[in-house]
Amino acid sequence: MDVALESAKSLYPFVLTEDQEHLRREIREFAAREVAPHVMAWDESSEFPIDIVKKLGAMGLLGVIFPVEYGGAGLGYVDYVLAIEELSSVDGSLGLTMAAHNSLGTNHIFLAGNEAQKRKYVPRLASGEWLAAWGLTEPGSGSDAGNARTTAVKRGDAYLLNGNKTFITNGRHADVAVVIAVTDKSKGTHGLSAFVVEKGTKGFRPGKKENKLGLRASDTSELIFEDCEIPAENLLGAEGEGFIDAMRVLDGGRISIAALALGIGRGALDAALKYVKERRQFGKAIAEFQGIQWKLADMATELDAARLLTQRAAVLKDAGRKVTRESSMAKLFASEVAVRICDEAVQLFGGYGFIKDYPAEKYYRDVKLCTIGEGTSEIQRMVIAREILKVHPSRG
Repeated sequence: MDVALESAKSLYPFVLTEDQEHLRREIREFAAREVAPHVMAWDESSEFPIDIVKKLGAMGLLGVIFPVEYGGAGLGYVDYVLAIEELSSVDGSLGLTMAAHNSLGTNHIFLAGNEAQKRKYVPRLASGEWLAAWGLTEPGSGSDAGNARTTAVKRGDAYLLNGNKTFITNGRHADVAVVIAVTDKSKGTHGLSAFVVEKGTKGFRPGKKENKLGLRASDTSELIFEDCEIPAENLLGAEGEGFIDAMRVLDGGRISIAALALGIGRGALDAALKYVKERRQFGKAIAEFQGIQWKLADMATELDAARLLTQRAAVLKDAGRKVTRESSMAKLFASEVAVRICDEAVQLFGGYGFIKDYPAEKYYRDVKLCTIGEGTSEIQRMVIAREILKVHPSRG
């Protein structure tokens, strides 16, 4: 019996199906066999493990949330959250790669694309034959998407793209990028449109590869457009609705980042639990000291609370409900909880927590992105406040 896997069943707020248990076991065994031995080497060299990513595609993990008719696995967000958490507990870089591909790039095509676009792109992306990226952020516009500078000017039956995107996950290795660009500056966010740009298109190239604090085996880079001409048929959705569709995409994307945070936090907690049982001071394992036990209790309790919020958002998403508030709550709480857990894990390891021979420092570096990517904690609080104020209108 896999004791760790059996005990992990209690982590979830409902009984998992046999298929979900099989999914978790398959990913756990894959990560232990194919990922864990190489994590630190990939981190040190900032290597993107493309062969492993292709294997994720073969397992169906790059098409988890898409229907079978489009080449996907036909699963839901509950399964998706389970998968990302399991993978990220071993290596958050792969969890992030999987999340950005599914939730952002491919999902934007699936949600906003017409039938021809979905048939053209989604099957190749869901199978892992192609990798997707999603370009919203620019050097001068992160949270303020309305200040975007990348433009798309209509020229007959084509659009001419100029500008650049930054901090793009999968940027250098993506075969397809969904790019948000300005088509009418006078309309603010209602003047933004989305386009599919294929790798190899003239005038489109990846730029600088970022040298990052953590999640170093994920691919993060610029996307550069210089008189990049794309056919008008590559417009996703209606012109001027790119931002609206992007917000729908982010509702699901924030669930995946919450799951990423859960995985990294759980990995750090598991490493800390193993260490405190083995580390001896004053003649006994440090796990026997009350001060250590209280830290572990707080870490485990907060992680379970974050998991409940994340699973709630996933269940509602699968039910077809609007999840703007719930996904932001899950992302906010899970990311901040995971940061605290990883910080405490380093503390529990003591001096060894500062050394790369032990896992705590990598979890600590990796987790910080979760409070920044796909909307900072500050933006999540704004979204949550806006949503809860809607249901409590002024009586003035």
